[in-house]
Amino acid sequence: MSKKVHVDLDERGYDILIGCDVRPGLSLAGSKGVRALIISDSNVDRLYGDKCAAVLSLEGIEVKRAVVPAGEESKDIKFVQRLYDEAMKAGLDRHSVIVALGGGMIGDLAGFVAATFLRGIRFIQVPTTMLAMVDSSVGGKTGINLPQGKNLVGSFHQPVEVAADLMALKTLSSKEYVSGLAEVVKYGVIWDAKLFGLLEHNVQKLLDQDLDFLEGIIARCCEIKAEVVKIDEKETGVRAILNFGHTMGHALEKVLGYGKWLHGEAVSAGMVFAARISVLEKGFSRADCERLVSLLKSLGLPVNPEDSGLKLSWSEIREAMGSDKKGKNGVPRFVMAEKLGSVVFGCEVSEDMLQKVFSEKI
Repeated sequence: MSKKVHVDLDERGYDILIGCDVRPGLSLAGSKGVRALIISDSNVDRLYGDKCAAVLSLEGIEVKRAVVPAGEESKDIKFVQRLYDEAMKAGLDRHSVIVALGGGMIGDLAGFVAATFLRGIRFIQVPTTMLAMVDSSVGGKTGINLPQGKNLVGSFHQPVEVAADLMALKTLSSKEYVSGLAEVVKYGVIWDAKLFGLLEHNVQKLLDQDLDFLEGIIARCCEIKAEVVKIDEKETGVRAILNFGHTMGHALEKVLGYGKWLHGEAVSAGMVFAARISVLEKGFSRADCERLVSLLKSLGLPVNPEDSGLKLSWSEIREAMGSDKKGKNGVPRFVMAEKLGSVVFGCEVSEDMLQKVFSEKI
């Protein structure tokens, strides 16, 4: 049994398949003479590289593989160049396809290579982490990091399909899996209060990785993102709400050093920071703010920067926020909550308020 969510972008629309033993390649069925390059990292290739290649080969696809080291450090221009070289060696042309097999880092990196090689070729997302399944594999954002910050170079390039096999979640570390749940909680805050309540009442099912329950939750998250992307594909407006928690989150990732906290862990603390500002600036209920804190804690996610075990200064956090791509002239902009299920974007906050909330944990 599996669920299907359609991302409606007219001729560039595509399906997201979610379930156990979902196989990639549906969009290539019946293709002849197509070449594919599977891009993965050293951890995921070991687990799923052979299987993915075999499935695509059964469709008559000529498959090559390229592997980068696991970790955020691979989302770098030097690895883009290496992957261009691999694409040339694999004989890829404009009829070929790149398959992003892995988590969010691989999806962003491989997607960027697909978006720019030969001015853009097809690619398939095969997400293997919770975060990638509910968020980064959907919507067409691709990119790489610069020393100054995350995802500062990138392109919008939609996949032709997303194939999310829930069995991959069973091979994740607890830390990696729980990190992805932060993005699930995000969807409840920004769009669907009913989803937020469902998560609150089923924490144990989430922690136990109940696949029947997760199938529905992941599908709902993908439905929400598909709806947002349909309205605003290239983030000129409402799509910015998907960045709830990310302004502080990206700053924490940079200041802590990439890898100290996973993306979802940093976003978790970032959501609490944004919610606490929202209480003071947007009338967000203090009780609902505490509900958010409680849910994140119950899932084992951090809620404050000091949960990292390191003491961070406001000055270094604020400096990191200055390079956030959503800001303007070094002034960060926040997504803030008005109530559960409803947020506003593009909000500027006074320097005094930012420092006050950071320092006092209001």
